[in-house]
Amino acid sequence: MAFRDTWHRTLVYFGLAEDDSYDDEELEPYPEPEPEPQEAYREPRNVRRLSARRQRDDFDDIFAEDADPEDRTTSLRQVGGRGNGRSGGDVRVHFVAPKNFNDVQDVADKFKDSIPVILNLQGTDTDLSKRLIDFSSGLTYALDGGMQRIADKVFLLTPANVEVSAEERARLVEKGFFNQS
Repeated sequence: MAFRDTWHRTLVYFGLAEDDSYDDEELEPYPEPEPEPQEAYREPRNVRRLSARRQRDDFDDIFAEDADPEDRTTSLRQVGGRGNGRSGGDVRVHFVAPKNFNDVQDVADKFKDSIPVILNLQGTDTDLSKRLIDFSSGLTYALDGGMQRIADKVFLLTPANVEVSAEERARLVEKGFFNQS
C-alpha cells in the first residue's frame, strides 16, 4: 500500500490525479462580496477645504508687482463699429507680466472687453511662455483680433476694433517695448 500511496501522491503533485483528501463541499464556489463600507471618506484633521472659487486678492503674493492697475494701462484709439457701445475715443492698454498660467485669465478678460493687452513674457520660463503664447494666439484668432511681437518676448494683443496709433507706437518705442524691425 505504501508504494501505491506514494505513487498517487506523486500523480497529485504533478496534477495528473485528483486529491481524495481535498473536500469541495466545505468551500463555497464563490465567496460572498463584502458589503461596501458605509462610512464616507474622511479627510485628515490637518486638511482644510478651500472654497471652489477664490479671488486673486485673497492670496498674498510675495512676487506681485506693487503697481496699481491704472499704472499698467495706456491709451489707444478705437476704430470700427463693432464693440460694446463705446465711441471712437481713447482705449486703455493693459500690461500683464504673468508669473504662472493662471494669470492668463486676466489677459482673456481684458481682451474680451475690447481692451488691448501687452503681454510681457521676459520674466517667464520657456515652457510657460510657450503655453501663454499658444493660449494668446488662440484667443486672438477666436475673437478676430491681432497678435504682434513688439519686442523680445513681448506681444501686443489687439481686439478687432482697435488699432495702435502712431503716437502710441512712439511711446512704446520710448519705453523700449516696440521693435521696429
